[in-house]
Amino acid sequence: MVADFVSADYGWLWVGEEEARVLFRAGKARDGYFTNDDILAHAETAMNILDKHFPDEDHVFMFDNATTHLKCAGDALSARPQSPLFGIDRKVIGPDGKPVYGPDGKLLKQRARMADGKLADGKPQSLYFPPGHEREGIFKGMAIILEERGFTDVQQLRAECPKFQCPKDAERCCCRRLLYKQPDFVNVESLLETTCKARGYRVHFLPKFHCELNFIEQCWGHAKRIYRQYPPSSQDADLERNVIAALNAVPLDTMRRFATRASRFMDAYRRGLTGKQASWATRKYRGHRILPNSILDELEKPYYH
Repeated sequence: MVADFVSADYGWLWVGEEEARVLFRAGKARDGYFTNDDILAHAETAMNILDKHFPDEDHVFMFDNATTHLKCAGDALSARPQSPLFGIDRKVIGPDGKPVYGPDGKLLKQRARMADGKLADGKPQSLYFPPGHEREGIFKGMAIILEERGFTDVQQLRAECPKFQCPKDAERCCCRRLLYKQPDFVNVESLLETTCKARGYRVHFLPKFHCELNFIEQCWGHAKRIYRQYPPSSQDADLERNVIAALNAVPLDTMRRFATRASRFMDAYRRGLTGKQASWATRKYRGHRILPNSILDELEKPYYH
């Protein structure tokens, strides 16, 4: 498996002997899987290269909408936990930095308190009763938290709609829904965003299920086509060498065409086109970064249908 960064300006992120590319053998009995910790380390490597060789440019990272990219801190605010203790289940990490498993082979977890929330005036709000209180350290309860935020009559609301499937457009159906929509619960940064922002880099996540918006997917596809032309082998050294050769064989001009195609799809969706219409428009206007203003009129013509 390969992880790398690519841009339409420079191609794969490598300068001389420095590169952001990571190769590993995916699998439980091999090199494992690319976890959030690996992704953070990968981003740090990329930022180190960019800071050193392209310090005067404004860099923006685009990531797929994957759970490993979106992972938040262990104590991040969340209105989803179902336990009455209202905390976060975190993996137990051993002295070697690896997760600890129990005798039954299951991953051990421990419940941790969530971080403070933020009131409308910017002041922190603890979700647990303070020291000296008769219920010190116990979760306050969603109703009390909401009352401290200015909500009224929340004691009469149910804690949660069945299976958290609230009625459409409901505003005050349950306490969990109200809390779920609070700005500090909505705008929780991922670890990836926090890590990159600390070094002055912006991060955007692509919508789910829209691989056509990420031109690196086409770069992978082009490299795979080249890879299949190499002689088959069962030797790891041969396979790795062929993977590297296939990736390096993707021309920069081709990458730029892929990026232009992704830009056309983005422009089409911004104009309100459906997936089918966007696909048709990007084929017709190949080579254009954006679609003409007449595109909506063209879609009304009989020959399109």
